[in-house]
Amino acid sequence: MELLLASGIGLLAAAGTWLVLRARTFDVVLGMTLLSYAVNLFVFAMGRLRVDAVPLLRDPALTPSLANHADPVPQALVLTAIVISFGMTAVLLALAVRSHLEHDDDHVDGSPR
Repeated sequence: MELLLASGIGLLAAAGTWLVLRARTFDVVLGMTLLSYAVNLFVFAMGRLRVDAVPLLRDPALTPSLANHADPVPQALVLTAIVISFGMTAVLLALAVRSHLEHDDDHVDGSPR
């Protein structure tokens, strides 16, 4: 499970980095989105991978060991990061559309090939 998750994070990060280095604005926006997905998965994985673990303990007397529950902090951080990345993607798309309408070109550096 850990190998699959690490491979997915690496693939998303590699594809996002490759797309960010492209010359088109849509590719850059898509690359930033993939990088944010990779970071979200990485932060989520920092809370340990647990199968069938409850996020909150109802009665601490029933389960005295704290190793039997999932850590809610990375889950909250990822939810917050998803909302922020959605807003930033909307801003980046609005800037890309505005730049395309003003310059009739979607190259990042402003010089067409």
